[in-house]
This record gives sequence, structure tokens and C-alpha cells, in this order.
Amino acid sequence: MQCSWKSLVLLALASIAIQYTAIRTFSTRPPSLLCSVGLVLASCTTNCSVNDVITNILILATTRSGSSFVGQLFNQNPEVFYLFEPLYHVQSALLPRLATSRNSAERRVMLGPARDLLRSLYQCHLTSLERYIQPHPTQHLTDKLFRRGASQSLCSAPVCEASLSPKEQKLVLADEGECVKKCSPLNISLAASACRTKHHAAIKTVRIPQISDLRALIEDPKLNLKVVQLVRDPRGILASRIETFRDTYRLWRLWRATGRRPHNLDLRQINTVCEDFLQSVSTGLARPRWLKGRYMLLRYEDLARFPLQKTRELYTFLGLVLESSVVDWIINNTRGSNDLSTRQKFTTVRDSAANAENWRVKLSFDLVVYTQTACKPLLGLLGYKTVLHPRELINLSHSLVEDRRFLPFS
Repeated sequence: MQCSWKSLVLLALASIAIQYTAIRTFSTRPPSLLCSVGLVLASCTTNCSVNDVITNILILATTRSGSSFVGQLFNQNPEVFYLFEPLYHVQSALLPRLATSRNSAERRVMLGPARDLLRSLYQCHLTSLERYIQPHPTQHLTDKLFRRGASQSLCSAPVCEASLSPKEQKLVLADEGECVKKCSPLNISLAASACRTKHHAAIKTVRIPQISDLRALIEDPKLNLKVVQLVRDPRGILASRIETFRDTYRLWRLWRATGRRPHNLDLRQINTVCEDFLQSVSTGLARPRWLKGRYMLLRYEDLARFPLQKTRELYTFLGLVLESSVVDWIINNTRGSNDLSTRQKFTTVRDSAANAENWRVKLSFDLVVYTQTACKPLLGLLGYKTVLHPRELINLSHSLVEDRRFLPFS
């Protein structure tokens, strides 16, 4: 009995040490996370709620599927730290040819580094990105971060160190070029600090082929990662790419103009999209246990026609509060405009409802027939109707999008 009090003291000290270590581990993010895991004083636990739990979000998409628009649904939320395509730097460093390659083995070379970087970014270790930025940042400073201006978190104080008037700040947040011009260079250490003050983090990427490639991250309990898989009618994706990437898709434009398919046309430019979508969506809709509560399928066409309704469903799935700033942005950016900005390549300002099926007046019937033949299983799975006659194609009074509800796997 003589040493029992010593044992109690040692146990108490060990308990304190364990709690201190845990608090230090989680202190890279706001106190709300400590609340969610029970590492706060009893006096504040009454304020804990489902909205205090940190959620990391990944928008899984392909090029020209509407992912920039979806990204803005989080970028406009002051509680979210948003990054636009950080994996661009992994691709550029490891596979500079990847933008034009459709080789599956080549694409998968970057998956390991991409997953590692995503894990680091979700933990606010933004300096991990420096090894891939070219040229390498000096003292954590760079002006080469891809599309920095697409992230409000990187264009606002304290990350943007410029002294700006309210009018200038508004312009910086609305115009990517103004952000780069007035806020450069980017201090990555400051950006990491800003990340730690946010309650959630969201990343958009078109550089992960399928949901199964993210399994290790989804199953990591420390990340609390939820994936929003954005899909779009592949005929709409092709039409958008032909207009946007005019050099890369030059032969498709030639086919559209002449009615003759060039013999050296790279059909994998659309075939790969459909194969990746089909495998990924099939996995998601099969509802494996590791995706429970972690996966939501979102059709671009549904979001374009019902932006507020679908955004509410999205936020409900993620457990986030839909801020008024997000609602205001949706209202201001989905009603159409004659402004020049609506005709820019990468703008998110558009008449979203009209844009959902405008590919039907941009693609020739031959291109449509090829695409829907090559992608037939995918079209059926996602509820996109095929057309059998040119008149049916251009009859915009008849939608080619079936009314279907894809409920989140909860």
C-alpha cells in the first residue's frame, strides 16, 4: 500500500501526457475538431454539434465536366479552405506529357505521389506541394502556383499581404488575374496557417481516374474524407473540349466540319473518359462498405437545372452549413448574362439551365453517333438518352436527360 499513491500519480501524469499529445496532434485545425473527438474542457462540450466535425471534400471529375462550377460552391464558403487542381503540379513534374497521353500505365505513375500530396494538403501541410512546383519555391515563396486566383483563401488576407481597399479586394476575389497581379508572390507558409483556421477543406481534381484510386484516403479515419463524383453526358464533355482545347481536339473539329473521320484521330480522347466514368460510377453505385457515408454522385445536368436544390442536397450530405454567400453566388452566376465574361473559356458565369444541353447544337450527328455508341453502357447507367436522327438531336424541347435521383450512400 505504501507505493499506491505513487502509482496513482504516475497514472495521472501518463493520462495528462496522452491528452497533451492528442491535442498537439489535432491542433493543426480549429478547436472544433478537438470538440468532435472529446478533447476539450467539459464547459465547451455543450456547444458541440454535427457541424463542428471537420469534413474534407474531394471533387472527383474530368476536364470540362463542370468541376470549376462545383468548386465555387465551396470556394464561396468562408468556412472552407479551397484548392483548385493542386495535382496539376504532380502531373507536370512527373508526367509532363500526360495532358496528351491516354496511356493507362502512364497515368497511374502519378497516383501514389498524388495520394500522398492530397493527404498532406488535407492536413494543411501545404509545404509538401513545394517539391512539385517548378521552379522550386525559395523561402516558401512562389508565383507559379497553378490557378492561384481560383481560390479565395489564397487571395484574401493574411495570405494576400497587399494593402487593398474594399473595392480592390472585391476585384481581386472576382478576377484571377488581379489576384496574381496584386497578391504575388504566394507565401506557402502563410497559406498553411490560413488553412488551419478553416473548419473544412475542399480540393477539386480532374487528375484521379477513378474512385477506387482514393480508397486508402477514404478509409483513413483521420481525414474524414467525402467524395463528390461529378459526371456529365460525354457528348457534352466532347463538345466543350472541342471548343476549349482547339489545338488538341483539332482533328475532331475537322471531322465535324467535313463529315469524314481523320484516320489518325485519337479516339481515346473520349473513350478513356467513358471507361473511367463507367468503372468509377459502377463502383460507387455498388455501394461497397468502404464508401458508406463517403460518396455522392452528382450529374452536372441536374446541378445546372436545379442549382440551389442540388447544392442544398450536397451540403446536407457533407454535413456543412449552407452559407448565404454561397446562395448569393449561385443566384448571381446561374441566370445568364450578355457580359463578356460568360464567353471566356474557364468562366463559371453562365445561364446554367441553357448550358446543360447546348452541346446538341455544337456537335455534328456523326460525332454524336460515335460517342453514344462508344459510351452506350455509361449513358444507360447515368440516364442519358441516345438519339437516332439529326432532327431528334436538335429538338431542344425534348430533353435527353432522364429524371433520376442518385441518392448519397449514407
